[in-house]
Amino acid sequence: MSILEKYLAGWTFRTNQPEFETGEEIEVFLTDYRNGTARARVGDTVLHVEGAPQDALDNRVRLRVDEFDASDHEGHATFLEPIDGGSGIA
Repeated sequence: MSILEKYLAGWTFRTNQPEFETGEEIEVFLTDYRNGTARARVGDTVLHVEGAPQDALDNRVRLRVDEFDASDHEGHATFLEPIDGGSGIA
């Protein structure tokens, strides 16, 4: 293994359109509400979040992905708990 390969080992590039698996638990920031449903944006990917309390906006939260459409980079997730800030009470 060359010095460059050792230096770059484990490096990955982030995409602006990440994909998620059903059942995957992720930590994201809730960015806004639309029609009463919270949304989390990760790059150009949008997750519609059910059960998020109003005071969770702009805070990091844990979600479980319920469904995800990789072609549209859009999905639905369930709020699990706040990571920082917010009460977590719906």
